Amino acid sequence: MAETSNPGSPGPVGEGPQAISIVQRGNLKSLEHTLRKQWRLGQNIVLCWSSDQRGLLVIFVPHYFLGNYCALSGSGEDQDNEAFIRELIAGRRRKSREELFAVCERLDVAPTFIKLDTPVSEEPRVLDAVEQLIKRYGLSYVESRAVLLFDIVEFSLYTPFEQASQLNSLSYSLNSAYNKLLARGIEINFARTTTGDGYYIWNRDLGPEANRDLFYFLLLVVADNTMARAASRGNTVPVIRTAYHIGGHYELYQAEGVNPTVFSYIVGDVTIELARMVDLAEANQILVGDFHCPSVASRASAYGRQPEVTAPAFISACNRDLAALQGTQLSGKAITSLSCRLTAGEGDDGKREPRRFRIVDKHGISRHAYNLEIAMDLEGKNISLGLDVSRLPARHRDDESTSPAARRVAPSADELIGDLAGLLKKRPARTMTED
Repeated sequence: MAETSNPGSPGPVGEGPQAISIVQRGNLKSLEHTLRKQWRLGQNIVLCWSSDQRGLLVIFVPHYFLGNYCALSGSGEDQDNEAFIRELIAGRRRKSREELFAVCERLDVAPTFIKLDTPVSEEPRVLDAVEQLIKRYGLSYVESRAVLLFDIVEFSLYTPFEQASQLNSLSYSLNSAYNKLLARGIEINFARTTTGDGYYIWNRDLGPEANRDLFYFLLLVVADNTMARAASRGNTVPVIRTAYHIGGHYELYQAEGVNPTVFSYIVGDVTIELARMVDLAEANQILVGDFHCPSVASRASAYGRQPEVTAPAFISACNRDLAALQGTQLSGKAITSLSCRLTAGEGDDGKREPRRFRIVDKHGISRHAYNLEIAMDLEGKNISLGLDVSRLPARHRDDESTSPAARRVAPSADELIGDLAGLLKKRPARTMTED
């Protein structure tokens, strides 16, 4: 699953007004040559590095080392091995000399010395370039990032030409949404990986603003796809189902020939959750995961962490800021108003609140998600995106109370069979019900 290039791809380190000097570029070239040699087509990976007067100190381990290390069981530190590794490969990889040797002692490995002609400069641009090289030959962990999944409905039923046309159409919608946001002063440094019948999308930038901007990106991609379908004939424009979630994942660069790929791949809790959510989504449906994330409006506490909000609070905050997208052109018409909300139901106190649905996958593992509804006005023409209550499957349309008392009444066997058959299109191993 190779990632394709996009308008948000970073440029070469040698361009721009703050270009890296020739001497430091020589250092980077020597460093990459040595890293590639030690990498050995993916046999070894880099964990972290530290500056040295004569070059760099780097920790290399075999690619299977981390799996074996995290699989250890027992008492004491062994139970925290995975947490230790995640913290080690999250964020910046540069360590002080003392920290690097402490890591070596815990992992029972020795550092590798890489000699350079001159010391690595402390310029931020140079250090960032070193970080990118280290990550390219290693494995990274991101604790919290927003990721999208666009999935083409019934993709396998189309002819190869139709499949190619639909993937190309969806790809165009991604690039079109990027350009539209850029025109509004919002730049998405987005990356994508194909799933075969769709794309995983994420923002290379991290933080609450990056998560919010990716949500805006979702809205415009879905809107562009909807407008394209309305103007198309045949099966050249796909029907999609979409999911948005925030969570943790690993990031890696797979081997491509004798070098690691230029583009990264992600895999982890967030991609697994998205795949399970989309697997049970209806055509044109937009699902939002049940997550906690830092608030865009909040500031970091005295301990350095931002207060976290729930998925409904995050969507509500995004909705309040959607005026930033007004004026965006779609099919020659400007967006005059835009709003979104999560499908609501009656809560324990009788008030309307977002309804949370429980998804049970083929492995019997359950998770929760929300249904997103979008209302858009294009110069007087009202457009609805996603599925509203009237278009949800029968069990979702029922005006059920979300109170625990109401949920104690179990449905009959016949009702369950009917609900499952209608909702899952006769795939009884998987369920999606209101929580």
